[in-house]
Order: sequence, then structure tokens, then C-alpha cells
Amino acid sequence: MCAELVERRLAAILAADVVGYSRLLEANEEDTLNALRQHRRELFDPAVATHGGHIIKVMGDGFLVEFGSVLSAARCAVEIQRGMLERNTGIPPDRHFSFRIGLNLGDIVFDEDDFHGDGINVAVRLQALAAPGGIACSAAVRHEVANKLDIDFADQGAVTVKNIARPVHVYFADWGNIASVEASPLAAVGHTRAPANRPSLAILPFANISNDPEQEFFSDGITEDLITDLSNVSGLFVLSRHTVFAWKNRSENLQRIAAELGVAYIVEGSVRKAGNHVRINAELIEAASDGHVWAERYDRELTDIFEMQDEILKAIVEQLKVKLLPEEKKAIEQAPTGNVEAYTHFLRGREYYHIASRSNHLMARQSFARAIELDPGYARAYAGIAVCDARLRSQFGAEISVEDILANTATALTIDPNLAEAHAAKGFALAVAGNRAAAISAFVQALSLDANCHEANRYYAEFCVTDGQFELAATYFQRAMEIKPTDYGAPIMLVNVFRSLGQMDKASTHARIALKKAEEELRLHPENANAACLGATALAFLGEGGKALEWLARALATDPTDINIQYNAACTYSLLGEIDRAIDLLEVWMPQVGVEMRLWFKNDSDLDPIRNHPRYLNLLDLSE
Repeated sequence: MCAELVERRLAAILAADVVGYSRLLEANEEDTLNALRQHRRELFDPAVATHGGHIIKVMGDGFLVEFGSVLSAARCAVEIQRGMLERNTGIPPDRHFSFRIGLNLGDIVFDEDDFHGDGINVAVRLQALAAPGGIACSAAVRHEVANKLDIDFADQGAVTVKNIARPVHVYFADWGNIASVEASPLAAVGHTRAPANRPSLAILPFANISNDPEQEFFSDGITEDLITDLSNVSGLFVLSRHTVFAWKNRSENLQRIAAELGVAYIVEGSVRKAGNHVRINAELIEAASDGHVWAERYDRELTDIFEMQDEILKAIVEQLKVKLLPEEKKAIEQAPTGNVEAYTHFLRGREYYHIASRSNHLMARQSFARAIELDPGYARAYAGIAVCDARLRSQFGAEISVEDILANTATALTIDPNLAEAHAAKGFALAVAGNRAAAISAFVQALSLDANCHEANRYYAEFCVTDGQFELAATYFQRAMEIKPTDYGAPIMLVNVFRSLGQMDKASTHARIALKKAEEELRLHPENANAACLGATALAFLGEGGKALEWLARALATDPTDINIQYNAACTYSLLGEIDRAIDLLEVWMPQVGVEMRLWFKNDSDLDPIRNHPRYLNLLDLSE
């Protein structure tokens, strides 16, 4: 580079980034882009201009701003954060926008093409350390601001950050936001904000490095149990299973993942299972420094799996200097089942249930039943059977008595009265039985025990559609999608719901999201006819008729006798204007399904194009 083309100057640098931007985009791309433009136009850019700043780079959801004065940069940062707090007032928490801001004083080196320098690098690293809605600054900024602003600073000490040779002395600015922000969930990142007084961590899905790819269910199960047990430690903040599983098989930098999730620590690892032998590698990583706090390898027999989990849990707790209460220690040491073989069957059953076909529900039920044979006190296995039976009765016409389904939920709740998924299963069973008031009570109880229970949100959303409560259905389907980002069914259900509400822009947005999720599901599970069929309805709604028929043909070829696939095929034909083909399938489908699916049929906006056809009206009479 030519010396005369280089300019170096000392400046205050503000680095800002939107918390959970990729998740907001995935949930609603159009609304997110519009909201960011509005926040920039009405708050961010005017605040920068008012305080004499200059935006030198925009990176999608990230901004670098140069100021001639540290005090001006700090005032701008506080104005932006206070303004965002006010702008989020009265807006549902799952639609909040939040910035992380880093402030530094240092050199910026400009050349003819770009700019760089440690001053910028440190500002960006500080931004990643800030809490959602927070401001992190260097010691130089803290010194310059001193007591000139009505804010306090919390000293975080020297922190080693990536690609910076010397540790950075970090301060968090407290401008009065702690109580306000800490009390409200930030669904922009899909979870509640990590409290400042507890170590926060995300346990990423452990990689399956067995020679058998079908052992994936086992490594996923190990991860889920670690999350469940560590979540019971009051001294820790642990992200939910569904939040972290959105990062499965993704190769982003760990510091970026931690910043996106708003946590200070990451746990990652791998599982190799071969016959009766298991090897688990686990490591605890500090996000700020990208350094290993602890790592261990365990080589044991399969029968020692719960002991290995206990050792990993206790090692993490010890490294984070968290004190276990006596009841927490007891809970951690209490295995979900005393039978490893029962545990394996339960995990496999849950994997089967993921694909919503009749055959997979039957295989899942068989695995749950085998788990109960091996351990009659396995509460989650009873809940699993109840859900399988409710689906089989409602969607596939299986002759399973409601009394038997409810007996399994009762057994699960006798064993574990606080098991949210058992209450959700009970609600589903009661809905299938037509006891709608009691079903609502069970769903509400499930959500009160665990607002992040995917099953409770998803089943209640489906119930609300059958009840014609589309606004409520939208709320719970959106929550289900946020809790479990891999849920390809929830966004296509939202297409239905938003179309019923006359919100066509939102329906189109979710159709595109559904299509993207269905494509990913089919990449992982090409045998999933349900994903192909739901993708076909999304394509039909978006006006891509030829591609919709291709996807539909794939679904019907994969599972031609599945009546749920046939129903969704009827929906696709309806949207494409092939009225007779749609009704032909519905006439075969109607006599085989339960009351809950008949209520769904009455409220399904996919069928709006055929509502006035005489043959549809005959079907409507049959549905009573």
C-alpha cells in the first residue's frame, strides 16, 4: 500500500449489532427488514447525527460508527439503548429488537479501499461481550467518560479476546436498564435474557461420530439430558433444548454463536457408540476468549452412561464455581430411568415420532412401550405413548379408546406431576375425546409448568385452529416455531392461520419459511413424505403449481396409503384449482378420521376454493 494513500486517526468507535437477527429474519423476513429500517430511520441514524458521529460501515444488522469524542459516542450509545427500550414498550416480547453495543477509543487506519486497526477490532469484540440491550466499553472509554454521564460502570476485569494480543479491560455500562431488560424475555434470540448474576451457557448438540449415522438419536439424547439436568441448577442459566438444536450441524465460530445466543460459555462435544461401548468427549469454552476452561474424554461401557453424564455435569458446575443445593445434587444424581436399554428405546421412539406418518407413529409407540416394559416407572415413555395414540386415533382412524390414552397420561402424571409434556399429551387426548374445556385446562397447566415446552405450544395451537381462534393459534404456532426452529410444520400451519385472518403478506412470508424448512428436512430425512406434502401446499399457495405437483408426487410415491398425506394432497389440489381431485381424496379421508381432524377440515383455509361445491357441502354434513 502506498504511504500517501494511508490515513491514521484516533477516534471513538461504536460497534452495534442486532441481537438474534438471523432468527428474527427466519421468523418473519419482511417484518424484520422493515422494522430495522424504521429503527434506523427514526432512532439510530438521528442519534448518530445528533452526537456528531459518522457511520463508516454497515454489515446487514451490524454498524461501525466513528466519533471525534468519547463522550459523544457514550451519549449516543445510551440514547440508542434507552430509545430501543422505549420502542419495545407495548410490543410482544417475541417481536422486540435489541442492540449490543461496544465502545472503544483507538486508531482507525484508512486506505483507499477499506479501514482497519486494533481500535475497530477491540470495539467489535466488546460488542460481542455486551448483554442484549447493553453497552460494553474499554478502560480508555471508562476513563474518558468518568463521572460526566449519569451512568455507572461494572468492572469485568481483563478479558482475553480473539485476535487481540493483549487482554482487554472490560467495563459494562449500567444506565438503569438492568431491571427493565432482565424482566422481559427476548425472543429475538429465542429465549429469556441471561441474568447478569449467574453464569450462562449453551450446550450445543453433541456430534455423532459413530460409524452408524442412525446413532444420531443417541447423541441427541445425551445432549438433551445434559440440558435438562443443568437447567435444574439454580446457580446457572442454561438455554433450552430447542433453542440450541437450531445450531446443529452448523459450523459458525463459537464466539459468534455465543454472541447470538447471549451466553458466556459454550459446551460442545461428541459421542461415539459402538456396541456396548461409549466414548464421550466434552469441553467447556469461555466465549469471550474462545479458550478451553475444561475438557475431558470418557471411555465406558454403555451401562455407565448415566454415571458419565453425572461426571460431566458436576465438572461443569465445579468449573463455573456454582454451588449445588442439596436437592439439586439429588436431582442430578437421579437418572431418568435406571435401565439403559429403556433409555435407548425411549430415545429411538422420539426419533421415530419426528416423522409424522402412521408407520412412524406405530414404530415410536412400539419403542415407548418397550421402554415401559423395561422400566414401568418411566414417565416420559407413558406420555410418548399417549401422544402417539392420540395422533393415531385422530389422524389415522386407529381404534384406540380415549380411556386408554388418558390412562397413560394419568400414569405419567402420577409418576411425575410436573412433567409439562405429560400435561400437553393429556390436553391433546382430551381434545380428541371432545372434552374441550378440560383440554384447555391441561394445555394451560403444561404451559404454566414450562412455557418453552414445544409440545404444549404446538398442540394448543392446533387446538385453537379447530376452535376457530386463529389469533391465538398464530401466537402459539409462532412460539412453537421459535422454540423448535427445525419445526417445518408450524410455519405451514401459520400460512393457514394468517390466510384465515386475511393477513396475506404474513401468509406468504411463512410459506417461504416453510418451504425452506421442508427442504432442509428432506435433505436430512428424504423418506419424510409429510415434509414433501406440506412443502407442496406451500408451493401451491405461492403459485408454483408445477413444482407443487412434483413435490406432491414425491410424497405420494413415498407413502401412498397414508391418509394424512392424502388429506394434504387434497389441500394442494384445492389450492391449484383441481376441485374434483381434491374432493375425491376428501371423500375417502373423511370416514377414517376422528372428531379433531373433522374440526380442522372445517377451519382449514386451504379448502376455501372448494367451499361452495355441492360435494364439499355433502362432506360438511358427514363431518357433523
